[in-house]
Amino acid sequence: MSDEKTFLTGLFEAAVAAADPELALRAALPEKPEGRTVVIGLGKGAAQLARAFETLWDGPLEGVVVTRYGYAAPCAQLRVMEAAHPVPDAAGLEASAALFEAVSGLTEKDLVVALVCGGGSALLPAPPEGLTLEDEQALNEALLASGAPIGVMNAIRKHASRIKGGRLAAACAPAKVVSLIVSDVPGDDPAQVASGPTVPDSVDAKAALAMIEAWNIALPEPVLAHIRSDASAAPQPDDPVFARNEVHVVASARLSLEAAASKAEAAGVPAVILSDAMEGEARDVGRVHAAMAREVGTRNRPFTAPVVMLSGGETTVTLRGKGGRGGRNTEFLLAFAHAIDGAEGIHALAADTDGIDGTEGNAGAFADGTSAGRLRAAGGDAMAALSRNDAWGAFDLIGDLFAPGPTGTNVNDFRAVLIKGR
Repeated sequence: MSDEKTFLTGLFEAAVAAADPELALRAALPEKPEGRTVVIGLGKGAAQLARAFETLWDGPLEGVVVTRYGYAAPCAQLRVMEAAHPVPDAAGLEASAALFEAVSGLTEKDLVVALVCGGGSALLPAPPEGLTLEDEQALNEALLASGAPIGVMNAIRKHASRIKGGRLAAACAPAKVVSLIVSDVPGDDPAQVASGPTVPDSVDAKAALAMIEAWNIALPEPVLAHIRSDASAAPQPDDPVFARNEVHVVASARLSLEAAASKAEAAGVPAVILSDAMEGEARDVGRVHAAMAREVGTRNRPFTAPVVMLSGGETTVTLRGKGGRGGRNTEFLLAFAHAIDGAEGIHALAADTDGIDGTEGNAGAFADGTSAGRLRAAGGDAMAALSRNDAWGAFDLIGDLFAPGPTGTNVNDFRAVLIKGR
């Protein structure tokens, strides 16, 4: 599978390169203000965005960016802070306070540039009055275990925070805020990226409560009580405080998948993009991809082999077992591997474009028709591993984890399935 791994890795690298921070920001630089330029940033790729912005901006800068532990990059003028992801910690509380301090006391002549990418929801805990960091940690853990789509999780988070749902932008007033966003959410709604700290939306607490009930999410009682109260109301998009603000999505899964498709076709392999906005249970999406791959491989429909199928979006994992390790991309791929067991000419890579899948050090993994058999030979079993959410352990056992390290960007999941045919 070495040649196929090289090919698939090249597609991943093309997708990541299309979301390169400097390339993404270059065409979206705002006009210089009369007053100060303050940069605030948050997310797994925030430090790389900040470093690129410093390179591109001709003038003085000040501000703070917050990223995940181990994702920092040196900046000359901007302070880089690190905090925990996916469950917030005390360093995140300190980082939230630093962001609010950075935008305090501004005037209408000042400019705030917000560099926002995925991961900011967990990095910036800011519990409202009456709630604690422990409450917000319990909220995040409940959401992560629920299997709810990212839009649902973010809608709920916004109603238990002092920073999400446009509240950070409101704190910048009367300064103008220009948000430059690297989208990691299906559909590229900027209000959903990092729970929209600088971009409000119209989802109210009543809708959030309906989502909690629909997904049967067991929230801590203090958090639920807060969301039910008037204190949870977030500012609406038509609030005059946002009237001068601008929002630009500068990189997304769509652009990255198109770059990967071009890379494949340059190598002589036709490419099809299934969707850049897939959601659902990771294992179910994996089985659907496997069924399509088998159909192409055996019957040349709906596509003719050879072909590479590309997809993006953000799947979810409902925790069913205890002690398992892995993220949504490895879980997708383990279900995929089980479903193509014994098939010839099918090879796949699933990985998170930020370089980290879940909490482990890998971005994802590789699989082919021999993966499930090799796992059995090594003493493992694909279905048993799925039952305890231990996809990482399964792919580690057969040496097929994919670990490129932090990439400095984040446009969500990347999936490439190469069908060579018979």
